[in-house]
Amino acid sequence: MPRSVPPPSTPPVLLADLLARTDLGLRQLAGPRSGVTIHWVHTSEMADPVPYLLGGELLLTAGVHLAEAPASEDGAALDAYLDGYAARTVAAGAAALGFGIAPVHRTVPPALVDACDRHGLALVEVPRETPFTAVESAVWQAVTEARHRELTRIGAAQRALSAAAARPEPASAVLRALARHAHGWAALLAPDGTAHGTAGRRPSAACRAAAVRLAGVVTAGGPTSAADALPGTQLTGYALTGRPLPGPQEAEPAGTGPQETGGGLALVVATDPDDPPAHTIAGVAAVLLSLITGPAATGPAGGDHAAALVQLLVGAAPDDVAPFLGHPRWTVVHAAPRRDTPAAPAGLARALKTPLVAPASAPGGLRALVPGDVGVAALPGWTLGVSEPVPVAGLPAADRHAATALRRALARRTPLARHHAAGPNGLGALVDPADAREHARALLAPLADSPPLRTTLHNWLSLHGSWDRTATTLGIHRNTVRQRITRIAGLLDTDLDDPDVRMELWFALRTLEDETDETPNRAIPDQQNK
Repeated sequence: MPRSVPPPSTPPVLLADLLARTDLGLRQLAGPRSGVTIHWVHTSEMADPVPYLLGGELLLTAGVHLAEAPASEDGAALDAYLDGYAARTVAAGAAALGFGIAPVHRTVPPALVDACDRHGLALVEVPRETPFTAVESAVWQAVTEARHRELTRIGAAQRALSAAAARPEPASAVLRALARHAHGWAALLAPDGTAHGTAGRRPSAACRAAAVRLAGVVTAGGPTSAADALPGTQLTGYALTGRPLPGPQEAEPAGTGPQETGGGLALVVATDPDDPPAHTIAGVAAVLLSLITGPAATGPAGGDHAAALVQLLVGAAPDDVAPFLGHPRWTVVHAAPRRDTPAAPAGLARALKTPLVAPASAPGGLRALVPGDVGVAALPGWTLGVSEPVPVAGLPAADRHAATALRRALARRTPLARHHAAGPNGLGALVDPADAREHARALLAPLADSPPLRTTLHNWLSLHGSWDRTATTLGIHRNTVRQRITRIAGLLDTDLDDPDVRMELWFALRTLEDETDETPNRAIPDQQNK
């Protein structure tokens, strides 16, 4: 059985799409012929690559490790070795195996073809003229294009949902926009299964029954979100903190709008199980519907927040919006759910005591605005990055700081990390700010045209030169981190092992921190040709 691995963070690439590229010349020899998806590429000549696989890889090998296989006159020992190799690769969760022709082998060993067929592992022949880096580049190009399409779709959906929430009947409009952009079915259901609004394609009887059960689960005071799976359909339910219902209503046919007086409701969304952007879009809709149907929507605070939103949409400056929010200073919190914890916006909103929760740019993450006088503590099931309290005009920088703090917390495996600006009595206070910025720009000038290098240096220094933790934080291979740091040392013409150099660079980066977005750059892992 394949081992349990966390879901890949990259969009899938169909193996069939790689096979269709004539410039690669790949040829499939064994394993399933359709439905194989790849998330990344790894090259290894080890007899047991399992410890280095995350799941979902196209594992590339030139068969160098076959020299370690035991020999026998009838070839049975080699057959057993290759059978074990294929079995271990499948158990590690690899999606496919690519075997390079030359310089070691002229053909793919027939015993390996048979073993991959037995274990259901897709086996691809990589021709002599195709370097492994060409295969890797093709995969990462496809991943990048798929991610761009996902982000474009999510951005368009967020804009549509926000526009829908500003219409006269916002819940109805949001539900319709959700169904349209998630390519599925959405419903607002009471705990007893009564529908207070549906939109999208009509579900099957089994899907409808499962949705009713899911609504009962999330509105019963337990988890604020839950999921269920049917053949070809993923159901996700979100508890909405709505107002009390005046009474039961008749179930509505698909396409009708919800009652704007809803309460105690659950949002249930049915989508394609292999459509991660749909889940992100549903999370945005759940936040909006919680605000629309919740008690804050009619109370003074809700009205003030709505007024602030309207002011921003019509072009008001942040300082002009601040009086509507009721608090002079705000803390930005970035949150990532831990394993087996659903990313439930309503649950995080209740835990942080704020309705201002929305999806973050990282897949599955959330961010929130918390009044500056409210303390933020560690929460079970979440990893948090917390900014310092700032006025409304400082929220963009605070958002970057919270994101940086979250990455630091994830790398250090701590439940919470806070961003702390340099204190007024620190060494930085002894230098004129303008002079400090001028010196920092000059010192870091060789990195000015390469944000990935600057981001890598910032994270590497903040994590005390740890290759592994920096790689985890940036989502890249540790060898890529080493190569970047080596390149940085060459560009800066300095010794990064010198603590004095590290300290000066750290002060320079901190001085210019608010002038750049510290969002990590997901780079293509640097691997060698076969």
